[in-house]
Amino acid sequence: MPSSAQARQQMEKALDAVRREFAAVRTGKATPALLDTVRVEAYGSRMPINQVASVSAPEPRLIVVQPWDRSLLHAIEKAIQTSDLGLNPSNDGTVIRVPIPALTEERRKDMVRLLHKLAEEGRVAVRHARQEANKDIKHRLSEHEVSDDDARREMDEVQKLTDEYIHKIDQLLKAKEAEVMEV
Repeated sequence: MPSSAQARQQMEKALDAVRREFAAVRTGKATPALLDTVRVEAYGSRMPINQVASVSAPEPRLIVVQPWDRSLLHAIEKAIQTSDLGLNPSNDGTVIRVPIPALTEERRKDMVRLLHKLAEEGRVAVRHARQEANKDIKHRLSEHEVSDDDARREMDEVQKLTDEYIHKIDQLLKAKEAEVMEV
């Protein structure tokens, strides 16, 4: 059944995209993934921070960035400051420490709204995969490549997949929302 296998693959990609987006959303807790969107001006191009330094979170409210090349220390610090994450890094000549401030109630609510938007984008991608699979099944039915019963069975399977992936996205949303609202 190529339709449901393709649909599963597309839905899995949508779920992974939601996971990546959620990882980049700032909570009160420090995670190395928080800096994934930061690009550093290095060696004549803009590079992801994790390609020029090791990023770790040794404490719940602190991220430590250790550049592999000390000459990039100021460029990395500047990139973190100018990112829209609202972080204020400081360096001691060898590493950059990025304290993670506690979120205000208003900021938490903004984050939750953003999470809901990102989750909805994921759901739309899953529904789009379902639509494409159903279109393929209907096309094969009209070309008499599958019987009515087989087509109905495939469409039911695609719908079950859709429900399963939307449920997974909702679970991710619920967990991340709890993490953001945690004081």
